[in-house]
Amino acid sequence: MKLGTLKNGTRDGQLVVVSRDLLRAVHARSIVSTMQDAIENWAEVEPSLRALYDALNAGTAHDAFDFDPTAAAAPLPRAYQWCDGSAFLNHGRLMEKAFGIAPVPDFETVPLMYQGASDDFLGPRDDVPLPSEAHGIDFEGEFAIMVDDVPMGCTAEQAAGHIKLLLQVNDVSLRAFTPVEMKKGFGFLHAKPSSSFAPVAVTPDELGSAWKEGRVHLSLHVRWNGKGFGHPNGREMNFNFHQLIAHAAATRRLRAGTVIGSGTVSNADSSVGSACIAERRALEMIAHGKPSSGFMRFGDTVRMEVLDADGRSVFGAIDQKVVSASP
Repeated sequence: MKLGTLKNGTRDGQLVVVSRDLLRAVHARSIVSTMQDAIENWAEVEPSLRALYDALNAGTAHDAFDFDPTAAAAPLPRAYQWCDGSAFLNHGRLMEKAFGIAPVPDFETVPLMYQGASDDFLGPRDDVPLPSEAHGIDFEGEFAIMVDDVPMGCTAEQAAGHIKLLLQVNDVSLRAFTPVEMKKGFGFLHAKPSSSFAPVAVTPDELGSAWKEGRVHLSLHVRWNGKGFGHPNGREMNFNFHQLIAHAAATRRLRAGTVIGSGTVSNADSSVGSACIAERRALEMIAHGKPSSGFMRFGDTVRMEVLDADGRSVFGAIDQKVVSASP
């Protein structure tokens, strides 16, 4: 099942069911109005939403209309909680090697995770407004999950049943702030402005065999200013989403609608490219002693899309431009 949210002038938008090919949609208001309401009442509303999804794909849904991703908000426009991991250890190892960073204790056994801003997620075609090019504007291609209510102390084995939806993310980062805030040891704030999401969230069964062991076994295709940048695969995620849920829930409950990110998708084979500029710069430093790639400028565009084995878009594409936030 594929679900999206259309902008309607409210903060939470209108939930819609979207066809498998992402071409048609139908309002879900007769069942539930918003994504937050849906995830909070998942057991009650999922059967009806699935029936509507089946009818839409069969061409029998009443009042269906063309799905326009430019009218889409993030599937969950604002969330009570956004926790982002760094589950691809290859990325961390490259940063350590390139910048001479001391290894993080328990790097290979305990996931890294920070709690980011979730009150203002961006839609897939929204411009990304930022204060200054001097802040080191970067994109980060990630996968994410949305959970229902998760109890404190949930184990990785128990966590699998709490994953209701999968998402695709551009976790926008401002690299000039990253080393400063890391040294302060109190978590990211300025380094992590609003993240952006692909048009639809999908239930894990939509991925078929590409969803296994708590990982998305598909490539994330990234283009910067229209040129191919990378297509790393999610299968090399060292800590899977089950483990990330358990880590986040160790000392707290996770309320329905909590979104957990994978961190930058990164593969050991550098020939597949990267999902963020910082990693490319790290590879350039390792190979040549200094980076040759700059960060994003105002007017730059980024496109991110995941394709299934048949070449069909899974989540729809994030296709955005970075713009100045100055008046």
